[in-house]
Amino acid sequence: MVNINDLKQIVMLTYLSDPMLENLARIIDVLKFEKDEIIFRQHKPAERYYMLRSGNIVLEQQITEKVTVCIGAIKPGFSFGWSAMIEDGTYTADAVCVETSEAFSFKRSKVNKLFAQDPEMGLRFYQRLLMIIKKRLDMRTEQFREAIKNHPDMQALFSD
Repeated sequence: MVNINDLKQIVMLTYLSDPMLENLARIIDVLKFEKDEIIFRQHKPAERYYMLRSGNIVLEQQITEKVTVCIGAIKPGFSFGWSAMIEDGTYTADAVCVETSEAFSFKRSKVNKLFAQDPEMGLRFYQRLLMIIKKRLDMRTEQFREAIKNHPDMQALFSD
């Protein structure tokens, strides 16, 4: 079983009490990945939520057959694969290991059983998850806004 002190290193889990972490530890798998290994692929069914213990992960989206864009990097202590927490969710990017990595992971079906037994735990978890999603949406909105603002074809619209 995973040690709760290790779980306390995961930012997403810092809002859970020790008893909550002990219950969560029972359903967590520790997964190891090699450099360049693909953890999950964009558009595939989202089955697992991940919390990076060590290593480095990049999130990539394929724009065209020849163009892939890095949309984020995950460092130890942070989570990825949040689409797994949505019923019938699909991953929105590829998750690729930049170096040998280790992650804590669980399946939504298992964690939702815990949340049914401890609604306070579920509330805390999903509130944090919503904050993560909001931050990412805000960041993407700002990136989009800047791309539009700086696009050469748009410059004529902004000048007097």
